Amino acid sequence: METKQIANQTVTINRYNTVIVGSGAAGMNCAVHLYEFMKAKGVENPQDRIAVVTAGLGLGASRMSGSDKQTYYKIGTSPDVADSAEEFAKSLTAAGCCHGDSALIEAIGSLREFYHLVQAGVPFPTDSTGTFIGYKTDHDPYERATSAGPKTSRFMSQCLQKQLERYGVEIHDGQEVAQLLTVGSGESKRIAGVVTVDKKSVDESNYAIKVFFGANIVLAAGGPGELYKTSVYPKGQLGIHGLAFKAGLTGANLTESQFGLASIKFRWNVSGTYMQAVPRLFSTPVRDALRRDADGKDEREFLTDFFPSMSKMATNIFLKGYQWPFDPQRIENLRSSLVDIVVFNETQKGRRVFMDFLHNPIGSDSMDEFSIDDLEPEAKEYLQKAGALQKTPIERLAHMNVPAIEIYKENGIDLYSEPLEIAVCAQHNNGGFAVDKWWQSNIPQTFIIGEMAGTHGVKRPGGSALNAGQTGGLRAAEYIVNVYGCELPDYSDKQPGIDRQLSDIVESFEQYKSSSGSDPEEVLEEIRSRMTASGGHIRELNDAQKALKEAVKLYKGIKQKGFNSKDAKVLITAIQAEHLALASVGYLKAVVELLEQGSGSRGSHLVLSEDGIEIHPDVIDKATNKPLKFKPENESLRDSILQVEYDEGSPDLFRCRNIKLRPAPTDRKAFESAWQDYREGKIYNS
Repeated sequence: METKQIANQTVTINRYNTVIVGSGAAGMNCAVHLYEFMKAKGVENPQDRIAVVTAGLGLGASRMSGSDKQTYYKIGTSPDVADSAEEFAKSLTAAGCCHGDSALIEAIGSLREFYHLVQAGVPFPTDSTGTFIGYKTDHDPYERATSAGPKTSRFMSQCLQKQLERYGVEIHDGQEVAQLLTVGSGESKRIAGVVTVDKKSVDESNYAIKVFFGANIVLAAGGPGELYKTSVYPKGQLGIHGLAFKAGLTGANLTESQFGLASIKFRWNVSGTYMQAVPRLFSTPVRDALRRDADGKDEREFLTDFFPSMSKMATNIFLKGYQWPFDPQRIENLRSSLVDIVVFNETQKGRRVFMDFLHNPIGSDSMDEFSIDDLEPEAKEYLQKAGALQKTPIERLAHMNVPAIEIYKENGIDLYSEPLEIAVCAQHNNGGFAVDKWWQSNIPQTFIIGEMAGTHGVKRPGGSALNAGQTGGLRAAEYIVNVYGCELPDYSDKQPGIDRQLSDIVESFEQYKSSSGSDPEEVLEEIRSRMTASGGHIRELNDAQKALKEAVKLYKGIKQKGFNSKDAKVLITAIQAEHLALASVGYLKAVVELLEQGSGSRGSHLVLSEDGIEIHPDVIDKATNKPLKFKPENESLRDSILQVEYDEGSPDLFRCRNIKLRPAPTDRKAFESAWQDYREGKIYNS
């Protein structure tokens, strides 16, 4: 470690072979594999060549979010259900916009990484024969999913962290990333390091700037959860997408965010057994929430307006368990995603929606009373098989999944005594940044893993994100050690350009103190509101175009006027607001481009169109007072991926292009030839 003076600020300099940004399950796994690969190569003190840099060790989606039984998706391990990597890859690519090679690699690596987690101590359950028990999840034709309960990804992160600590790899906590330093241009461009502000040390006179130089950079900072107002991401998870765009990284599939029902007081997905317990759903006026008048008329059984019978309504509530993500292809003919639409429709009327586990669904006067025997076969047979035939939802939930109740109790919500407020929330970004089959970005020696990597396509089986993060971390570590080596970087010949970038950072921090600038908290709120309204699960071209113009104007205003943030503590918020503002432009640019290409409704978003298909006679457009209609998917676009790149000279600050999908490799070499390629390192060239 060394220090130097830049624009009257003392900057701390650190140098490593590889710098990993993010301390979730993906980042920790990559660091573990890097150490192990370096050790196997005979590198002395490999722990001194690796650094994990994080804004908060206990923060992020891996540590703080999940669902009733958070899912890990792998090749099936059932002794009587055959599976293969090829079939697994077909499930990942089924809805399009997903590269065949990375899908096959995720399949091949799934068991290796799953057992790596088992060895690290993640308590995945087995039966008495040692079989890891599986179950079906959304978009999954096999029983590939398994779980260690609602804290699966937390267990993964914690177990991998303990392993990393045993190895002696340093974790730099409390570091807010402010910029990615670049050197060179064109094909020789590299990301040389990560600039941070030490949140524990910053004050009015000291910006506490640190630089982490790396020969290799691995970005694992998660998804941009704070882009959305209604979000199930942990509070404060912003990602670093704006910084990545500025550094020259290419976005991919940014339009494909995933949305679904989630609780909002404590942010948690209400998938799986929460819905399979078949709770009652009701709404109340915002001003009178949970206050009943003498006749109890402020509570409304709003689903009864949309379903013809108790059997159909209750079955669709049940199906939201494993058909959890909002899916426009499951709206017509009274299917399960109509529930999401109706919940959203109710909140748009200014009402709050709740799940009530103390009572079964309540029907209209024309409906029969709730009975498990009257459910459609898929729901009835599941509950019978699970032995969940108890009288009330809370009893059924307790029978099937006690931890699902305990996770709320730990966070101040007792499902035995109070209903759970819910909304349709942003949950995961299936897109991110473009990577190759080694999870290397368009800038050599920069790798992107976890939710930052845009590898998933339009839809993904539930739980496949956890596997993708682990497999991506393995692949990046293997490539770094075997192709780029384990030495420390030397950027001495690039120092003048690096110093200019550092001076510019200090200057921008000074500009944040402008009295004419915006309040950073207000900027964040504006971004969230705009993205939920115009880039969320319901989209419309004219509205998205208007939102894009507003987002561009906001970002350019920040660059011209800075922020009104004289307090040093607000500096961190200002940094976040600026790069999230740019990220929102990139995301909205992608949304507009895809809508202009006529994509229609796909993945987890619905595209409104006056000449489209009617959702339901009672789902009304507030502007026209007519039933809402949506445009079906244009399946011809499944064979390409929309990429987005930052372009300061463009009116919208970004440019877009479509690229063709990479196919899955089909060549199979004889063992001797494959062994020779492996020994000679040729596998890293193909």
